[in-house]
Amino acid sequence: MKKIGHIIGGKAILSGAATPVFNPATGDQTGEVASGGVAEVDAAVATASAAFLAWSTITPARRAKVMFEMRRLMETRKDELADIISAEHGKTHSDALGEIARGQEVVEFASGIPHLLKGSFSAQVATGMDCYDQRQPLGVVAGITPFNFPAMVPLWMMPMALACGNAFILKPSERDPSTSNLLYDLWHEAGLPEGVLNVVHGGKAAVDAVLDHPGIAAVSFVGSTPIAQYVYARGCAAGKRVQALGGAKNHLVVMPDADLDQAADALMGAGYGSAGERCMAVSVAVPVGEMTADALIARLKPRVQALKIGPASDAAAEMGPLVTMAHRDKVAGCIAAGEGEGAELVVDGRGLKLQGYEKGFWLGGTLLDRVTTSMTVYKEEIFGPVLSVVRAPDYRTAVDMINANPFGNGTAIFTRDGDAARDFTQSVQVGMVGVNVPIPVPVGYHSFGGWKSSIFGSHGVYGPESVHFYTKLKTVTARWPTGIRGGAQFTFPS
Repeated sequence: MKKIGHIIGGKAILSGAATPVFNPATGDQTGEVASGGVAEVDAAVATASAAFLAWSTITPARRAKVMFEMRRLMETRKDELADIISAEHGKTHSDALGEIARGQEVVEFASGIPHLLKGSFSAQVATGMDCYDQRQPLGVVAGITPFNFPAMVPLWMMPMALACGNAFILKPSERDPSTSNLLYDLWHEAGLPEGVLNVVHGGKAAVDAVLDHPGIAAVSFVGSTPIAQYVYARGCAAGKRVQALGGAKNHLVVMPDADLDQAADALMGAGYGSAGERCMAVSVAVPVGEMTADALIARLKPRVQALKIGPASDAAAEMGPLVTMAHRDKVAGCIAAGEGEGAELVVDGRGLKLQGYEKGFWLGGTLLDRVTTSMTVYKEEIFGPVLSVVRAPDYRTAVDMINANPFGNGTAIFTRDGDAARDFTQSVQVGMVGVNVPIPVPVGYHSFGGWKSSIFGSHGVYGPESVHFYTKLKTVTARWPTGIRGGAQFTFPS
């Protein structure tokens, strides 16, 4: 059985209690991961602090070379990374490759760090006086990442933090920890000095140790909204800079003029891809008008029933299992609650069994119609392969519904009408918006971040926002002696 340890100062350390790691497709335990706490975080901070000065003072161009090499290594070993992701998360091989590609985008963007760190300069702000600014690294920073993207989300954080000159401590999910250790190996092979990056595994004890440690200057987090609130409050109370991305309830509005086949295909991929375990998954379809709703349901039902569900080893599989048995059972409970509250169960994914994989954490695609905003299945983030259809009588009702929702991560509209699309992008109170794009995750040179209770903190992740998050601004006003003295000045300089 595989034993997965922390990586501190380049050394694998098997300290703390062991937590089991499972293959979601088979239900079998495949390994165990060390579970750290205060001692491991203390050691990681000490190691990172010692490595920080040398790393932060080399030229940005030299740090960029590490980014270029990391990108090359990820491309060379992407299938190996994808296999590890699938083995512990359960997502299909193609979905895992897509996750890796999106992480590579951020590494590519970080390769431009010499340009991204350029400051501004103003000459002659007063006689013989110039003013300029520069961005300097914070020191030791940390990332706390979720199970659903064991490669992509750490790669939203690590490349930019490291390229800016910081040392980094990663606390990944204990459910699928092996990907983080392989990413560490790739960073080290790419030329990152030992100690600059450290990996501490564990649960709440490790999270609290990160949030409380005075040697950690900033924390980036992605997870559920209740935990994001907790991370933000506790981290800020400890004097840290914190960005904490929370949950979502993403709506896709289908207008009467939309291409309904295209909209149905989009909802299939956005609702059931990765078994719905995405913070940008579409979990609510909002057809405008009864005729639109009926026509959309007619297209969705056979597609959901025909979903190809299987393990990552099946190249034809479109959806894999859920990550744990407990999560599978929780999602099944949400389906039961929706049916009990009056939703129409069009397709029921409960009770799915696959021959040869009877112990796996399987749940088929589920489609609920005539869901209302008062139902639990609408109000809660399910994080599973469940698509709820909420019928809206008109466009304005659809927009008002989205704006009234406490989450504000992502949304989309499918329409041929430019006026409707433009109004939607301007009036909807959501951070990331798609027009005929179901999962509007920004490319690596823009920034990712929702609104409302989907984010806590003032910075999105990756892209230009991350340069500001992982650096502090210093402004210098300088004048060199010219041999001419004008006497002391006692008024405020202007």
